[in-house]
Amino acid sequence: MKQSLVIWLDAARPKTLPLALVTITTGSSLAYSNGNFSFAVMALALLTAILLQILSNLANDYGDTQQGTDNDDRLGPTRAMQSGVVTQTEMKHAILLNIFLTILSGLALIFYSLESFTNIVAFLGLGLLAILSSVAYTVGNRPYGYVGLGDLSVFVFFGLLGVGGTYFLHTGFIDFDIFIPAIGCGLLAVAVLNINNMRDIDNDRACGKKTIAVRLGEQPAKYYHIVLIGLAFVSYVYYLFSHSTTIWIIVPFFLSAITLAKHGKEVLQSSSPVAIAPMMPIIVKCASITNILFSLVVVAQTIVR
Repeated sequence: MKQSLVIWLDAARPKTLPLALVTITTGSSLAYSNGNFSFAVMALALLTAILLQILSNLANDYGDTQQGTDNDDRLGPTRAMQSGVVTQTEMKHAILLNIFLTILSGLALIFYSLESFTNIVAFLGLGLLAILSSVAYTVGNRPYGYVGLGDLSVFVFFGLLGVGGTYFLHTGFIDFDIFIPAIGCGLLAVAVLNINNMRDIDNDRACGKKTIAVRLGEQPAKYYHIVLIGLAFVSYVYYLFSHSTTIWIIVPFFLSAITLAKHGKEVLQSSSPVAIAPMMPIIVKCASITNILFSLVVVAQTIVR
């Protein structure tokens, strides 16, 4: 029983979960700054986001194995189906169970947060779209991750919809200014995916998986990465300065520039996909630190306002 739990915990890839968490944290901090915040909404949103991230991870395990991308040439961690510790049938059942749990959590979030019939229907549609997108990234006859649309999907769901949707669930309305940090959050999530794709660029190219990194090539993909993290940082800074009455509170956020700059330098100096491989936890840490510092500054500004 204990061994089985360890297997499924590994399959869920808990190291990727901070991305889902900081998306909700960022949206919630922005709602708090507007005077609208609910611990219950935040908790349900966090649970739903975690379940969606796990669903995506399980579906990717299944889909990439089916597509033949998870093979001995892949540089990333060995996945559950690839290693043979989980069968195709078991993974299907796990995906279906996860979808069921995600729907339950999502329904609880929607019906607790919203009253308008129109808003409820809209978020039911967005929830269904999020589930379908999590699965269709690598699963099916024409998975969109294999034609280079993964970056766009991650930007939308971990940025615009993730942050904006969380904000709306807290407040009941949308302030379009919050899409500035939402862009930053989405770009950092894309940067995480880009590291993954640069690491696997040779194997993906051989298997016909045309990620943005494959389409650009190794060196341009590095420059693309620098643009992602650079624009993300600028987005956060622009929002903070344009919404600040106490400039000194913003100073701690600039600590994130140190981690981002160091990571960017290492990416540019990397000589091969093998050198990129250890950078996955680093970019996840960079994205997490940046979003957490941003959220703390936003909350601090609200308190002293």
